[in-house]
Amino acid sequence: MKYKTLKINTQKRVCWITINRPKKLNALNRETLTELHHALAILEEDDKVRLLVIRGAGTTAFVAGADIRELAGLSPREGAALAQLGNQQVFDYIEHYNKPVIAAVNGYALGGGLELAMACHLRVFADTAKVGTPETSLGLIPGYGGTQRLPQLVGRGRAMELLLTGDMIDAQHAYEIGLTNAVCSPKELESKVLELASAILKNAPEAQQQLLAAVCAGYDPQSDGYAAETEAFGACFGTDNFRHGTSAFLQKRKPKF
Repeated sequence: MKYKTLKINTQKRVCWITINRPKKLNALNRETLTELHHALAILEEDDKVRLLVIRGAGTTAFVAGADIRELAGLSPREGAALAQLGNQQVFDYIEHYNKPVIAAVNGYALGGGLELAMACHLRVFADTAKVGTPETSLGLIPGYGGTQRLPQLVGRGRAMELLLTGDMIDAQHAYEIGLTNAVCSPKELESKVLELASAILKNAPEAQQQLLAAVCAGYDPQSDGYAAETEAFGACFGTDNFRHGTSAFLQKRKPKF
C-alpha cells in the first residue's frame, strides 16, 4: 500500500518506516498516526519482518512534535479523545509490539516526537539530536505517554526537570541520563542501527516476543510482572526456537533463527 506520510522499505528482515513530512519537520498529524497504525498492524503479521526502525525524513528532524494547527481548536473532550486514540493506535501499540522497534533519531525530537522515540524499545541518536518536552510552553502537557515513559527511562527527578522546564537537551546529555542507547554521527546512524539490529536478529524471535511481553507487564500496574515472566518462560519450552537453540548448543554449533 502507498502512504501519503510514510515511506516503507524492508531489507534483510529489517523494515524501515520513514515519517515523510520534511516540510513540516515530520510533525505528527491525524493522517500520520492513522497511517502508522495501519503499517504497524500489517508488519506485525509479516513473517519476513523481524525488526522495525522508525525514523524521520531529511536531516533536520526525527519528529518535531505534534501538528499544532490540528490541536489549536480542540475542546478538552476532543483533546482527551485525540490522546486516547493516538496512544491506542500508535504509542502504546509500539510499546507492546511483538517485534523489537528501534527509533533512529536525527535532529529534533520534541514533544510527540520524543514520545514516539520513547515508545520504541530502543533508541539510537545522531549527535545532532535535540530532544525535549516543550508542551508546557504551549499550555499543554505531554499526552502520548511522555509523563509516564520519561520517568521510567531517566528517573523521576531528571524527568521532572525536563518536563517542567521544557528545555531541550543534546544527544550526549540524553545518553548520560539513559534516554538513548547509543550516540553516533549522522552519517553513521543507519549503520549503527543495523549493527544493533544484527545483534538482535541472531537470537530467537519467539523468545524475543515473550521477552517483550514480560518486560511490558512489569510496567503495567494491573499486571504481575513476575507472574508474566514465569508464564512467558514456560511458553518458550513449547517453541521450535527452543528446540533448535538447545539442540544447537548441545551439538556445539551456532543456531540460525
